Amino acid sequence: MTDIMKPRYRIYRRQRGVFYLYDRQTGSRESLQTANERTAIRLLHARNEAQQQPLINRQIARAYLAASDPQIGHRTWQVVMEEVAKTKRGVTRERWLRAAKDHAFDSIRNLVLFETQADHLLHVLEEGTVSTNVFLRRMHNFAVDVGWLPWPVLPKRQWPAVHYGPKRAITAEEHARIIAREQNPERRNFYQLCWYLGGSQGDVASLDASDIDWNQRLITYVRQKTKTVALLHFGDEAEAVLRELPRRGPLFPYLCSVRATDRGTEFKQRCRGLGIRGVTLHSYRYAWAERAKQAGYPERYAQEALGHNSQAVHRAYAKQARVAVPALEEYEAQAAGKVVPLPDLAHRSKGAARPKIGAR
Repeated sequence: MTDIMKPRYRIYRRQRGVFYLYDRQTGSRESLQTANERTAIRLLHARNEAQQQPLINRQIARAYLAASDPQIGHRTWQVVMEEVAKTKRGVTRERWLRAAKDHAFDSIRNLVLFETQADHLLHVLEEGTVSTNVFLRRMHNFAVDVGWLPWPVLPKRQWPAVHYGPKRAITAEEHARIIAREQNPERRNFYQLCWYLGGSQGDVASLDASDIDWNQRLITYVRQKTKTVALLHFGDEAEAVLRELPRRGPLFPYLCSVRATDRGTEFKQRCRGLGIRGVTLHSYRYAWAERAKQAGYPERYAQEALGHNSQAVHRAYAKQARVAVPALEEYEAQAAGKVVPLPDLAHRSKGAARPKIGAR
């Protein structure tokens, strides 16, 4: 008899005549509160049948599913992690490979998908972080979508909500302190461009001299994450920084060759030495959006600069900005008396050609 079919419970009788139920798996004992042997045997059979029936049903289901998917009894969560990573490219793939090393996944890493229960996933979520929650959801959905899981292990409503930690923009005073302390010219110019351009650290570090149009004072690049085109006119202060950078090839030869985590670690060390808390390199992106909103910068231009297609994304970046909204009649009077020139973005109109993007 296999372990699955072997009865889990047995009964025994104590000296006072009361029958007890013994669990072979846990070693626990439970009083049946009866001295009648016939009643005790009926309770024993009921408990064993209640435990065995789900296992029998699972074995039957496995037999049917194995006819169409021979690997259903062997495919583990580690296989899911590896297969999902294969579908990704570039920095997204690197992010998945790092996430797969999360120790919170160790309890299910070698667990067969078909044998996974909701308790297994809930345990992982309890042991992990916000990142664990996000990536486990994606792995679970991937397994369901490709048919490796016949049904969701954990219903959508039962997944714990994702609560991200607070994020904030770096202030002008903090940025000035970092620039004053930084002795490495390449890193100092890198932080300066992050402040002026509002780009993500990966995009700014990957800028090439061919991305700069000096005549139109325009920087054009394709965002690594979204593959959308970012277009940004730069001013005098940003131009002064750009003039210090190489005229050919990568603007940041060293920084573009290291991992994003290494750039982030170097920046964190600078902040720690200055007693600055709660900011990362991505805080420059928040800062740019908040400065744009506070200055009354038109949202469609801010979207162009940040490389976003959705207004909701930009609003999320700038939600911490504090703006005193002027009276409409005052704004109309000011607009009638003085027109503030804005960069010409006519090339973004429908049917117009995009500016040429420099080759990497």
